[in-house]
Amino acid sequence: MGTGRPKSAPSLQDSGGGTSMERLWGLLQGAKRLSPVPSQTIYKHVEGTQQGRLQEEEEDGEEVAEPPAHFCPMELRGPEPLGPRPGRQNLGLWAAAGRRAIPYLVLMALLIFTGAFLLGYVAFRGSCQACGDDVLVVSEDVNYETSPDSHQGTLYWSDLQAMFLRHLGEGSLEDTIRQTSLRKRVAGSAGMAALAQDLRAALLRQKLDHVWTDTHYVGLQFPNRAHPNTLHWAGEPGKQLPLEDPDVYCPYSATGNATGELVYAHYGRPEDLQHLRALGVEPTGRLLLVRLGLISFAQKVASAQDFGARGVLIYPDPADFSQDPHKPGLSSHRAVYGHVHLGTGDPYTPGFPSFNQTQFPPVQSSGLPSIPAQPISADIASLLLRKLEGPVTPQEWQGRLSSSPYRLGPGPGLQLGVNNNRVSTPINNIFGCIEGRSEPDHYVVIGAQRDAWGPGTAKSAVGTAILLELVRTFSSMASGPAEVFSSSVGMEGYLSLLHLKAVVYVSLDNAVLGDDKFHAKTSPLLISLIENILKQVDSPNHSGQTLYEQVAFNNHSWDAEVIQPLPMDSSAYSFTAFAGVPAVEFSFVEQDGQAYPFLHTKEDTYDNLHKMLQGRLPAVAQAVAQLTGQLLIRLSHDHLLPLDFGRYGDVVLRHISSLNEFSGDLKARGLTLQWVYSARGDYIRAAEKLRKEIYSSEESDERLMRMYNVRIMRVEFYFLSQYVSPADSPFRHIFLGRGDHTLGALLDHVRLLRSSGSKALRTASSGVAPVLTFEESHFRRQLALLTWTLQGAANALSGDVWNTDNNF
Repeated sequence: MGTGRPKSAPSLQDSGGGTSMERLWGLLQGAKRLSPVPSQTIYKHVEGTQQGRLQEEEEDGEEVAEPPAHFCPMELRGPEPLGPRPGRQNLGLWAAAGRRAIPYLVLMALLIFTGAFLLGYVAFRGSCQACGDDVLVVSEDVNYETSPDSHQGTLYWSDLQAMFLRHLGEGSLEDTIRQTSLRKRVAGSAGMAALAQDLRAALLRQKLDHVWTDTHYVGLQFPNRAHPNTLHWAGEPGKQLPLEDPDVYCPYSATGNATGELVYAHYGRPEDLQHLRALGVEPTGRLLLVRLGLISFAQKVASAQDFGARGVLIYPDPADFSQDPHKPGLSSHRAVYGHVHLGTGDPYTPGFPSFNQTQFPPVQSSGLPSIPAQPISADIASLLLRKLEGPVTPQEWQGRLSSSPYRLGPGPGLQLGVNNNRVSTPINNIFGCIEGRSEPDHYVVIGAQRDAWGPGTAKSAVGTAILLELVRTFSSMASGPAEVFSSSVGMEGYLSLLHLKAVVYVSLDNAVLGDDKFHAKTSPLLISLIENILKQVDSPNHSGQTLYEQVAFNNHSWDAEVIQPLPMDSSAYSFTAFAGVPAVEFSFVEQDGQAYPFLHTKEDTYDNLHKMLQGRLPAVAQAVAQLTGQLLIRLSHDHLLPLDFGRYGDVVLRHISSLNEFSGDLKARGLTLQWVYSARGDYIRAAEKLRKEIYSSEESDERLMRMYNVRIMRVEFYFLSQYVSPADSPFRHIFLGRGDHTLGALLDHVRLLRSSGSKALRTASSGVAPVLTFEESHFRRQLALLTWTLQGAANALSGDVWNTDNNF
């Protein structure tokens, strides 16, 4: 329930000293009656051995003996007599009464102070037992209010956690995964429509507050049955290389024919293509053969296009998968499916919702490639590699195909023909909502992909099953969290809602791809909360250990082992980089990062995933459900959102440390990074200012807590650049996005200061047109817009959006 400041100290009556205080008051009143002249108190410093003590003088009366120092840090003295006065005998009585009252006064002051301190400490400890530097951590002592009509008492975190685990354990997760895997779920198919109806009925049975659907009409690509894609040696159209499965293709590939010599380019990353060039093999004007893995299909094709390649062939290399003979492996004649649109949503309506009534302008996404791409099997790749000539590849580029050693090429000319059809396809979203009580208009969104190319057990069946189990569990608990459950989301249609109302998005896609290691691909805002939740969930394959103990056993830096940035091929990525909503995707994977071999293939079946995990699929899926559910409880029940808004200060510092290397080069050109440093400092000070405000506030003030929550939940949105168009640069996030507005693009540009005249490209993370040399005017623009985005985030976090020259 968040943290709050200590409760106010109790009154004197509350401290239990009422009787003694009445007697003391009577003594003082008696002394006052004995005094002929009203008294006035004056404080002054006492010089001498006890510095800082105060001296108290009475305007009349005589000097009184100093009380012991351990009773009171003040001494009581009377002024020197002003002359002979009548009633002097009364002064003796007054002095005697004063002397008798002083020990009572001092003793009672100490008792009151001690009692108030102890009561305040106990109250504070109950509300902030685990604050530390991060005041947003909820301790075991935190209680959760029950609904007004509930007959139960106050629920504590441990009670709510136990209730959740009990209800979750009553489900049939394994059976749901198996049954979902058996259903045909190709996007736009009749089987997919039937599944959507069944899911809607399942949500209605749980009696959620709201259940609804919407339909998007999305431009999808499918293989052309009449004219399948082809690959053959150039000049020999009759000598065609077999593409074993005509259903395997790259959606959103450019169509048409591409001809060129073949070159091997490792994973097709920008640094791979840069290295290829450095080794004397030019990718421009050629077809590239690249391996599956490390980056998405879309990033591989975008990089190839930036370097002037004419087409891309993508294959699965056995070296990238587990070599354990006891585990199933991918058939050598299987190719792997993957789309190549470097963007989000429908690429033919960029920035617009794909509803049927929308009048779309004649534009398409800038993330659509202009070159064709096609998946091929390891068998076809092996055949092609044997034809390559040229230098042998670096050792780390070698794979495990039969053609050894691998060579860079070039090889004989190839012709790739891609003939995919574009079809407007209805896509149904299914939503269910449980409304919260305190802030019902703010949502924690949890989603799972429903469609699949093939059985799709790991890709979507596991996530869909976990989603249904969480719906059933929370409905049974009737605990009232503010959650929206979604089977798929078209973000453009809900962009304004997401900006204003979505707290966090949790993706259940690709949740179980192994069982040896755990990864959380996430926004920095969620790292502290994930750490806390990992300590609450038992490891599915290390008996007696929590997940946190498992990952931190041999690694003190647990986050280096677990936390990863959101990849572009994750559905959660778009929520953060495009919509400005913090997001997370949990994944269990194989040891040493070995990929699950059947993902995006027709062999992604329940049996293969179960065998891959050696029978532990139900236990691992249950662990993901526990993680996700407890994360949802914390996000929806805490009075204050447990998002670590100070983390982005560290993110900025890491990026700026990379820029520091070039400060001398920039200074020589009359340029400075001082404004970026200043904006980063303002953000850190704003975060600290907000943390102190929260620390000194009262958590029972719902209006104040809501105001803080609004500022916290929009931190991610503050890092979306306001200076670029969502249609042209959908991933506007300056740290996680892609485009000329990002900090990564600025780093790529400044590196050209030391590589001018070479053939380096400023495309490593920006995805913009190639630039071969440093351009000062362009750099100034990048730096200015980036600085203003960061400064705007600092101003918004502080609550002072109008002041452009804050000094926090």
